[in-house]
Amino acid sequence: MEQKLFGYPDFDENGEEILSTYDNEYSDMMMDVRVYQMKENEVRTFYREGEESAFLLLSGKIEYRYDDQVKEVYRKDVFTDGPYALHVCTGVKVEIQALSNVLLLVQRTKNDTVFDCKLYTPEDAPWGYSCVGKFGNVAKRRVNTIFDKDIAPWSNMVLGEVLNDPGNWSGYLPHRHPQPELYYFKFDRPEGFGASFIDDQVFKSVDNSFSAITPEALHPQVCAPGFQMYTCWMIRHLDGNPWLQSTRNEDERYIWLHNANF
Repeated sequence: MEQKLFGYPDFDENGEEILSTYDNEYSDMMMDVRVYQMKENEVRTFYREGEESAFLLLSGKIEYRYDDQVKEVYRKDVFTDGPYALHVCTGVKVEIQALSNVLLLVQRTKNDTVFDCKLYTPEDAPWGYSCVGKFGNVAKRRVNTIFDKDIAPWSNMVLGEVLNDPGNWSGYLPHRHPQPELYYFKFDRPEGFGASFIDDQVFKSVDNSFSAITPEALHPQVCAPGFQMYTCWMIRHLDGNPWLQSTRNEDERYIWLHNANF
């Protein structure tokens, strides 16, 4: 099956939007990633053997039910509030009830490791600015890391978020790493757009689109002026070669920009 680099999925009649799976045209991501639209009072039940799962609230009010716990959380939207993400191991049953209209992202990958359930909150993953004042200040963006190898060493995944200010770049300088990565995009207005670069190919980023970044591909991106762009970034560790900040290799052709005066 030909591997694709970008997707414009639609929600089906059950409110499910499929991004990557283990056997679709984005299987190089080694993750199963889906987004769900849920109506008020709707309940969805999730249970997988041999996989870990992360349930990231993008907007709305929900009740997480797991491991004899019940947690109610609210996120107005990804541009206003920080993240809530429930991370569970293989064999854990999770029920999610929508207490309003809800948008929920679910990230999974293969993992037999048993670990304690963890509900990450905005206090666990605060927004921090990156590249302030660098590159003419047009790569300034807000970033949070919900979990990575340092935070959750038992996990085979990384989960985080980026907010681009209007007209600004992220993933800059152009960089690469050996682990596959998937970006899921939201815009603060329905007509919002940006551009995603994967090596020499360029794709138009729009609301609910996604980028499937293959290993060692350069992948900067930019948001059009007038709009905020949100990116959920998800990385799959490789066996014996997990993603770390040190595995993020910037393209040598652009390193001079670190010392340039604009």
